[in-house]
Parts: sequence; structure tokens; C-alpha cells
Amino acid sequence: MAQADVSIGTTSRRAGPRRRRSYVELTVLSLVAGIGLWWAAVASGMANPVLMPPPGKVLKAIIELTSDGTLAIHIGVSMSRGLGGFVLGTVIGVPLGILIGRSARAHAIIDPWIQLMRPVPPIAVLPLVVLWFGIGETSKLVVVFYGALFPILVNTVHGVRSVENSLIRAARALGASERQIFRLVVLPAAVPSVVTGLRLGAGMAIFVLVAAELLGSTAGLGWLIMDAREHFFTDQIMVGVIALGVVGYTINRGLLLLEHRLVRWRPAQE
Repeated sequence: MAQADVSIGTTSRRAGPRRRRSYVELTVLSLVAGIGLWWAAVASGMANPVLMPPPGKVLKAIIELTSDGTLAIHIGVSMSRGLGGFVLGTVIGVPLGILIGRSARAHAIIDPWIQLMRPVPPIAVLPLVVLWFGIGETSKLVVVFYGALFPILVNTVHGVRSVENSLIRAARALGASERQIFRLVVLPAAVPSVVTGLRLGAGMAIFVLVAAELLGSTAGLGWLIMDAREHFFTDQIMVGVIALGVVGYTINRGLLLLEHRLVRWRPAQE
């Protein structure tokens, strides 16, 4: 029996690197195929090269904007704005979500306001925020915060309220205090939902950031895209779009890594 367990463990350890290698190979293949279809569409005349520049032209624009530091400046400005609003949404959304999820009274008081404000798109409140805070950095921070807050808040509430009562009753039966139950049972069980909320909030923060940078900005990826549109530099528009995608992908992978480290007890998904 012991030999069988060792064999299973060894097989599982070997399967992990194989799955990761297969995932990387499929990812690279997917990207290459997508770029190939893009190039074929332009080369065959199916797509207008003026409106959709070929990959080579976009790559040249990436090199030019990178070599003179322009792309790094715009990414840095957008990241500082986006991360500021996202961090603020996290600092407020996660503790507030835990409070609402743990307290029926807090849920009854605060949840109606959440359900009232959550369907309102951040773009809809942007004019009001500009009137309140002007067109400076504060208004951009507030709008990004508004966009990131509700996905984080709602998923945190869901994660806390979805903890199985049987786990809590079992912990109480073993003599655990309410603080121990919260720290050892509720929080670990809620982490996956919280991380999901963080991922959704980060995506919404990037989405709102682009709209916020259209007002009173002189730098940022959103401004780069709009400035390129006004000058009809479609290759630079594609550069801005690709940069936003890469930033979003990097943040998402970082949050997935965080989730993996926080909930090592969860079985790996096939």
C-alpha cells in the first residue's frame, strides 16, 4: 500500500510539469495562430491595411515608442492611476464586504445602497465626478475606485456568506472561539471569491481608466489611443490596445498566483 501511495505521489508530481508545459505550448500556439490570421487578413485584402495595420507595422511602432521611452511613460502614468483606484477599492471593499457578510444588521443597512449604486456604470458618474473634483488626478482616481469597488465588495460578501454552516458548527463543537472561527474557517473559505472579485475589479479599473484619461489628460494609455485616433495613427492605436491587454494580463496572472499561495489546500484544476 505504501508503495502504491509513493507511486501515485510521484505520478502526480510528474503530471504537474507536463500540464504546465502543455499549457504554455497551447498558449504560444494560440498567440501565433492569432497573429497569423491577423497578417493573412491584411495580406489577402480582407482587411484595409490603413484601418488595420499589419503586425509588422505595429511591431515597428512598438519598437519606436519603446526606444524613445514614450510607451513606458504612458504605461507608468496609467498604472499609477489604475493601481491607486484599485488599491483604494481593495482597502475599502474587502473589509466592508467582510463586515456585511458577517453581520446581518450591516447587510440590511448597507446592501440596499450597494444594489442601488452597483448597476450605475462608472462612465455615467464621470461627468458628476468632474464637476465635484475637477479634471485633475483626483477625479480619475475616484472614477477608477468607483469602478473597482463593487466587483470586489460583492464577491467578498458572497464569499463570506457562502461559508458552509457545517464547518462553523464543527469548529464551535471543537471549542473554537468566534475569532478563531473567523480566522481559520471563514477567511480561508472566502479567499477564492475575494480573489475573483479582485480580478474583476482590476479589469473594471482598466476599463474605466481609459475613459477617465480622455478628460484633461496629457499622458496615459487612454490618452495615447485617443491622440493617435485624432492623427489617424492606427498603428499607435494598436500599440495602446496591446499595452492595455498586456497590463491586464499581468495583473490577472499576479492575482492568480496570489490565490494559489493563499489557498494551497485547493486541488489544482485540470
